[in-house]
Amino acid sequence: MQTTAITPLGDSAAVVRLGETIDPETHRRVRRLERAIERAAPRWFVELVPAFTTVTVFYDPMRADFAQVEGWLARQVEALGDEPLPPPREVRIPVCYGGEFGPDLGEVAAHNGLTEDEVIFIHSQGAYVVYMIGFAPGFPYLGGMSERIAAPRRATPRVSIPAGTVGIAGMQTGVYPISTPGGWQLIGRTPIRLFRPEQDPPTLLSAGDIVRFEPISRETFDALWEGGDAR
Repeated sequence: MQTTAITPLGDSAAVVRLGETIDPETHRRVRRLERAIERAAPRWFVELVPAFTTVTVFYDPMRADFAQVEGWLARQVEALGDEPLPPPREVRIPVCYGGEFGPDLGEVAAHNGLTEDEVIFIHSQGAYVVYMIGFAPGFPYLGGMSERIAAPRRATPRVSIPAGTVGIAGMQTGVYPISTPGGWQLIGRTPIRLFRPEQDPPTLLSAGDIVRFEPISRETFDALWEGGDAR
């Protein structure tokens, strides 16, 4: 299987497209290319950004031009095999569902003909793959959510959503790492910080991680609270 294209992004980045759909096989190819680039990084390499179907590679235009970068990336892609990837890191994220932390839980339940407890059970039983980090610092786009609890985005986005809020949009679920506007259906909140600018790396999650959500009480939420936005 070959890349669809390697295209320039401005004068200092190249985008390698490895597929057209969001699926586990494309995700594995993205991760394999990421590892290959990091192992053999030339002097012109600056950083890379993995996404759903692409890997964007930033380079120093004083050390290489796009044609050189394109050729090198094409060779890396051609050499990709089926080498096993390291076991994914599993991260458990506690969530206090419903109430003030999940004002849309009832709407998600009604949309799917379920009770709120059933939505919580289904959501917390999933093993979610972090396909990419984006939108906001540390925001994980998670794959693997059950279609039984899928729900459309809100018709009118909220102006401000507290950091740690867990949401659903379509077939995706994710966690807002910072306070930001957003249109996802809000079902709960975690006391754990996903964006930690004082640390290296500054994000709790990375592409390739597996996330599991664990229901907790409000009392446990308060006990685990890591600070940040007001509760």
